[in-house]
Amino acid sequence: MPVISASHEFDVSDLFVNLQPFFGRRLFLKVEGFNFAGSIKLKAAREMVAQAEAAGALGPGSTLVESSSGNMGVALSVLAASRGFKFLCVTDSRCNAVTRRTMESFGAEVHVITEPHETEGFLGARIRHVKALLAADEKKVWLNQYLSAGNWMAHYRTTAPAIARQFPDLNVLIVGAGTTGTLMGCARYFRERRPGVRIVAVDSVGSVTFGEPPATRHIPGLGTSVRPPLLDESLVDAVVHVPEADTVRTCRELVRHGFLFGGSTGTVVTGALGWLSEQYGDGVGGVSDQVTAVTISPDLGERYMETVYHDEWVRNSVGSEGLAQGVGSVRAGAEFAAGLEAVSG
Repeated sequence: MPVISASHEFDVSDLFVNLQPFFGRRLFLKVEGFNFAGSIKLKAAREMVAQAEAAGALGPGSTLVESSSGNMGVALSVLAASRGFKFLCVTDSRCNAVTRRTMESFGAEVHVITEPHETEGFLGARIRHVKALLAADEKKVWLNQYLSAGNWMAHYRTTAPAIARQFPDLNVLIVGAGTTGTLMGCARYFRERRPGVRIVAVDSVGSVTFGEPPATRHIPGLGTSVRPPLLDESLVDAVVHVPEADTVRTCRELVRHGFLFGGSTGTVVTGALGWLSEQYGDGVGGVSDQVTAVTISPDLGERYMETVYHDEWVRNSVGSEGLAQGVGSVRAGAEFAAGLEAVSG
């Protein structure tokens, strides 16, 4: 057992859940929620803060500012408390109350944007607010997770190598797309070292990341209303878009097996199961049993008690179909194919 003196030093990096007993598919889930920030975002936060400190941009008297739908804000709140600098998070009304209170408990100041930008949604409105804060105070420093190389580099250095060590026979890596830091870091690593591994991105319906039309989204984490500057589509072999009702159904199926995960996990597991079924079929004992696939769970489910796991919220936000039992991706093949977009890579 490690002995630490700073909260950001602890992170469980080698925990995987075998989903085959539940879903009949050789799919493994890398669990990233066991650290003091509660999510995979702690890795990128550490890397970006270290780069800013090394460059002299972040120092005594600085106030760190970042736009976040939740998890990056919590991760930077943890780092700020540990390292002794101030932090201001710009989030929006989709960020749940538990996450906001968590950031404030660590001493962060939280600004909540309540009106989306007319063409760039809540993310566009948040970024404009950040830029206004920077213009008004030269001591405020923006890491800019949407553009910082530290965002993808953290996963190139940590997440991808951990997967490679555990699964020397890996065939497919399936990664959720938000800022695309995790996706790009893992994709670059495997393109360089194991180019035969297929990289599949999972996005939410309504996200513009891969050129789809914008639509209202209720679950924070994956998806964007502004195309991420970090994204390089040449590193991605296929893209799956998942409706939020399916996300909820898969989260609730997982919790029936004793695993309480966050909304992004429901999305990536849904997308992974659907894509694998589309590519390799459902037959037991066939080629599908020879394919090793890994996907990544960004966080656990405690912060989603009033959303994904709250029946009234689900009915009002994503519809009553989100309450139906069963995995979200178990749909007719033609229906699933309509949400599947292949891209070159």
